[in-house]
Amino acid sequence: MKRLYKIEEGKKICGVCGGLAEYFDIDPTIIRILWIVAFLCAGAGGLAYIICAIVFPKKSEVEK
Repeated sequence: MKRLYKIEEGKKICGVCGGLAEYFDIDPTIIRILWIVAFLCAGAGGLAYIICAIVFPKKSEVEK
């Protein structure tokens, strides 16, 4: 079963992009670029990132 989570190893800020990249099985750089574009275009990218950072559990918490 696939679950969304924040990664702890290799994270840049909170690990949200790395967790999304593992969920969708793509490169984390692509997710980071999409977050930046969403932030610059609509400004909602920053708010969405903060919400995800608060709501997503850490990978170690999910694997228990």
